[in-house]
Amino acid sequence: MQNILETIQAYDHILIHRHKNPDPDALGSQAGLRALLKANFPDKAIYAVGYDEPTLTYLTEMDQVELPAGTSYLSIVCDTANVPRIDDERFERADKVIKIDHHPNNDPYGDIQWVEDWRSSASEMIADWALSLGLELNAESARLLYAGIIGDTGRFLFPATSPKTFEIAGKLAAYDFDRAELGREMTSFDMKIARLQGYVYENMEVAESGAARVLLTQELMKKMSLSDAETSRIVGTPGNIRDVKSWAIFVEQADGHYRVRMRSKFQPIEPIARRHDGGGHELASGANSYSLEENEQIWQELQDNLKG
Repeated sequence: MQNILETIQAYDHILIHRHKNPDPDALGSQAGLRALLKANFPDKAIYAVGYDEPTLTYLTEMDQVELPAGTSYLSIVCDTANVPRIDDERFERADKVIKIDHHPNNDPYGDIQWVEDWRSSASEMIADWALSLGLELNAESARLLYAGIIGDTGRFLFPATSPKTFEIAGKLAAYDFDRAELGREMTSFDMKIARLQGYVYENMEVAESGAARVLLTQELMKKMSLSDAETSRIVGTPGNIRDVKSWAIFVEQADGHYRVRMRSKFQPIEPIARRHDGGGHELASGANSYSLEENEQIWQELQDNLKG
């Protein structure tokens, strides 16, 4: 933790990155760190970079900035397990790269790596870092880090939630931001998402093993006016069924391959994801499939994983 602070102190220009297709923890850790560092180092130029995810702009928006040629800068990458998922390629030209992450360290990139895969979220890690070193938090940094924790713990329901998570969240909640409003934003969705939930329940296939799957085609997404990012809102929907133990949502992409979002209640599914160009946490992972045949292979592995 001290090494990270000293490295930050050494640079006047800092870019903060996160993963593509961001979720609340990606944005919460990234923008929360930006707000935190700006409060403590007001003379530094600190930017959160990447594209703006339309469904999450209530949390924060990215900085649109071009650094002058020859600028010496530090890149900090939050909540991103591997290099291909880093949003904004300027990390490749940074003087130094710091990795702050809570996924398994299967891709140990960066000059400094702070990876704790038992943590609930990258936001928890950054909040703990600030609190441990006595850095100044403010309402904006607290709001964003709190949102990241809420997002990645499923409102404190997921197994990675620890007593430490509650302790840190409690300290963040003491700052002056509207937790009720934030909670409403994070749990509300448009009617088209509600209709997608109905589609999932109507069309989900459930095997005797307790594995479940559903396919979202490009045709369906266009018909329902859904983006790929919006389909992530229903990733937990199959788990509401008592008999469903593990599940996969196959989302067809514009180029024809499939993004596979996998979740499990107790049986680890991360090894399946790694076999199919992906990774993540034991019970929450993502993979990629490049054919209908590979979809079937993943589906069979998901079933076999429960039988084993």
